[in-house]
Amino acid sequence: MKKIFPKVGVFTLFIILTYQTKEVMTNTTITPEMIRPIPLFTNLNPGQVDEMLKSSSLMNVPKHKKVYQYNDGITHVYLVLKGSVKLAAQTEGNKVLVKYIVYKNEIFGENIFTSSTHRLEFAEALTDSTVLKIDVRFFKKLVATHGELMATLANIIIGRIQDLEARMQAFVFLKAKERITGFIKKTASMHGITIGLNEILINHGMSHKEIAFLTDTSRQTVARILNELKESNIIHFSDRKPNKILIRQLAMLG
Repeated sequence: MKKIFPKVGVFTLFIILTYQTKEVMTNTTITPEMIRPIPLFTNLNPGQVDEMLKSSSLMNVPKHKKVYQYNDGITHVYLVLKGSVKLAAQTEGNKVLVKYIVYKNEIFGENIFTSSTHRLEFAEALTDSTVLKIDVRFFKKLVATHGELMATLANIIIGRIQDLEARMQAFVFLKAKERITGFIKKTASMHGITIGLNEILINHGMSHKEIAFLTDTSRQTVARILNELKESNIIHFSDRKPNKILIRQLAMLG
């Protein structure tokens, strides 16, 4: 049977093609200056940095686009150079479990030393992001010959497992409001920007629904508690950009 395609104008076709090519761009040159400031790689020697450049490429990933999908083959590990990326799993009922969020200079897709050859989660940009992807074969060899890198990577993986355990405990022992304020405080302590003497600005890049998945609450509960905190002048955010939160004073969150 012949496939029938809708007729589109030249301008419409240009927009479609431009959008598709903007989704992931890998033609930017990687320089040693991009690699050296990353804490994970500060102890690499110049030769190892040069080898990494040969085995890496850059991805420009627009907001809400996938870096990789569930069940993709494991071919690379990734580092965020700009922006933020969420790692999440989707259940059969189309519910999403957000495992963790990665920010600038943080690694993801790092769990490559298991028997699994396919991704057990998906990675999606929360904001317009630039991601360094490193060939998994090179990275395995590098880790195997670099004890300090191996120890750092192990600590990262253990830390993420501990974070998941802490979330499970919080779900059992803490009320919804405490879990949501805990999310705000943790984001502020790790990625906040100090404004003036006591105020801290965070840009978490997530919708209320995504915060709900991360704090094991509901979207309605997240919206209600954030509005209560705003009305109490503990935090401030605009309706236009609710993902940017100004914390008046961190101690006021409890």
